[in-house]
Amino acid sequence: MKRRILLQLIAKGAREQGVEWRLVRQGADHEIWRCESVAVHVPRHRDLNQVTAERTLRDLERALGKDWWRS
Repeated sequence: MKRRILLQLIAKGAREQGVEWRLVRQGADHEIWRCESVAVHVPRHRDLNQVTAERTLRDLERALGKDWWRS
């Protein structure tokens, strides 16, 4: 999955749920983003493998709801 598409998908889900999605800090290899009280690490690679992308989406279930990205 493209990193840009993953971030757009999360931003759209956060807007629909009415929660804030913001960049906390940037590192050389990854960025830390926060949605409500959930922080996720997003690698700074153009292409992310499927396991990493799905893990990031699952980590956000606490803030955005169960299987929010599948609808």
